[in-house]
Parts: sequence; C-alpha cells; structure tokens
Amino acid sequence: MIVATDDERVRDVVLSFGGKVRLTERQHRNGTERLAEVARDLTCDLVVNVQGDEPLIDPLAIDLALTPFADEPTLCMSTLRTPISNPHDLRDSNVVKVVVDRDDFALYFSRAPIPHTATAHPGGDAVGACKHIGLYVYRRDFLLRFAELEPTPLERAERLEQLRALEHGYRIKVLETSHDPIGVDTPEDLERVRQIMSAGASQ
Repeated sequence: MIVATDDERVRDVVLSFGGKVRLTERQHRNGTERLAEVARDLTCDLVVNVQGDEPLIDPLAIDLALTPFADEPTLCMSTLRTPISNPHDLRDSNVVKVVVDRDDFALYFSRAPIPHTATAHPGGDAVGACKHIGLYVYRRDFLLRFAELEPTPLERAERLEQLRALEHGYRIKVLETSHDPIGVDTPEDLERVRQIMSAGASQ
C-alpha cells in the first residue's frame, strides 16, 4: 500500500508509523490524476484506489471489487455499491447515488436522488436506490489514459470524476455489497468515525 498525498503533514504521519508514501505534485485536479502519477512508476496490472475519505472500508470489499477482472479481460474499471436503507441518504448530496444495468455496469452516478421513482412517494421504499462506495480498481494502462482525458460536462456539473469515464464511452462495473462504510464528508462524519475507531481500539 502506498499513500499518495501532496501534503507534507500527511507524509510525516505515514512515515511515523512506517508506512509507504509518495509526495505528489500539487496541481492535480482530483484523486485520479494523483493516483496516475504514482501508477506511472508501478509495474502492476491492477491499481486499487482506496480514498482517504473512506477510512472504514472493509478489506473484503476490496477483494470483491477485484474479482471481475479475472474473468473479464476487457474490463478497465470497477467500483462498489450498497442498497440505500436510510431515506435521508437519498437527499444528501454528499452521498453519491448510482444506477446500473442488468450486468452491473454503471448507467449513471449522481448527487441527486436516482432513480426518481425512489422518492416519488414520501415514506415509500427506495426501490433500486444504491449508494456508491468510493473505492475503485483500475487496469493500470487504463488509469494512465483516464487521467489524461478531458474533463466532461456532467463530471463538472456533478463534481464526480467517474462520470468522465462514462462520458468518454468506458464501462464501469459496479458490484453490490452489504458493506456500508461511513464516508467522511463533513465534520459530523469525522466525529462518528473517530468514535467508531476509538471504540474498536479499546476492545
């Protein structure tokens, strides 16, 4: 595992516990470009991107995201989803939603409630609504191409870089998991994660 960051404070913390870290350029527009900078010096076939705002990701979820690459030689990118059980999450723009086709390939990602019928009746079931989990697996050669692609209109509108792949015609496999980690998007999320990690450390 390598931590990629442009912040010397993060680098120093990683080095303090013996981790591997790469201090990257500061001008990257997103995490994909930062990841690609590190990947250029790697010789692996697959690159797993565990984002810093997903500190509670389950290692088994990472394994799941890796599984389709063994049987799908043309697959270039995968990620994860989990059914939404909390109606509040549907309306929360920090919770990214995803809809998929019958083969589990992404149709669209959005910060808005999708599919629309999931919220057509207040208090009704969120049929088909899934939360996107911010973990990605890329084939290394695709990652390097992806980072060089021009940003796209939907990517800019939603502030979701994975839409760049869809708008350029690439397919993203989105595997379903029951694992539902807390993404850190707000100070309240950070406090919840701190409490969970403190409780785990004390057991």
